[in-house]
Amino acid sequence: MTAQEELDQSRLFCQELTRREAKNFYYGLRLLPPAKRAAMFALYAYMRQVDDIVDAEDGPAPQGREEQLESWRRQTHAVLAGDATPDGHAVWPAFADMVRHYSIPERVFDEVIAGQRQDLRPIEFEEFDHLYEYCYRVAGVVGLACIYIWGFEGGARTEQLAVDRGIAFQLTNILRDLREDAGRGRVYLPRSELTKLQLSDQDLLGDGDASGEPFLQMMRQQIERAELYYQKSAGLEERVSRDSRPTLVAMTASYRGLLRKVSRRPERVLDGRVSLSVPSKLLIGWRALRAR
Repeated sequence: MTAQEELDQSRLFCQELTRREAKNFYYGLRLLPPAKRAAMFALYAYMRQVDDIVDAEDGPAPQGREEQLESWRRQTHAVLAGDATPDGHAVWPAFADMVRHYSIPERVFDEVIAGQRQDLRPIEFEEFDHLYEYCYRVAGVVGLACIYIWGFEGGARTEQLAVDRGIAFQLTNILRDLREDAGRGRVYLPRSELTKLQLSDQDLLGDGDASGEPFLQMMRQQIERAELYYQKSAGLEERVSRDSRPTLVAMTASYRGLLRKVSRRPERVLDGRVSLSVPSKLLIGWRALRAR
């Protein structure tokens, strides 16, 4: 098989993985030009492989997952050093092409793996600074990788806007998945803030008073913080290449729409995963197309 055939097969693997595992994300990426779209599929596929090492239900015990993560980190560095297929995994040719073509900073991938390593153990962050570091690792640097693929102007200032947008997305995810994560021993919200309001882990599982003022106050504080990061990243769209703006618009509208849905009835996060309605998704798609 030629190198081009291996690359083509790898790109197809990444595309199918994205289509199967991230349907909404997939259709947002369809708004990109073909080359950038293929690169984003490769980025998602790589991130998905790392995530699956940590979260796969049929995976080994934490120590075994730790070893798998370290193996994946070493393989990543081998690819970045020029070995395109260190273990024959289908993702590597497309991943290597993406990193090389778009000059994505290598630190992105070390940070992502470091963030996933934190999820191997019970999560507890005492202060927001500790939560911020986690969000930076699992989402902020992903925002950074995205703008390198999309193209941008404005240097370090734009890079910070992209990190802030990623932080906003992750804070939204944390609220959306509050009950599910708590059930897995992952309480991402700062412990000091929960303690101040006398909220326990059981309250995050829905066993407390979801309509009580302490829980609602906590949710309002978290929603305001996430909104702050959306506001801090305002202007990112204008700094990203025009052909990539529709995808960024669609992604942001989806995440921010989720946050605003939660804000209208915060206790809904204890009922199950919050999602947008089909009409809302269609409206987001229409607005994203107009951004062209």
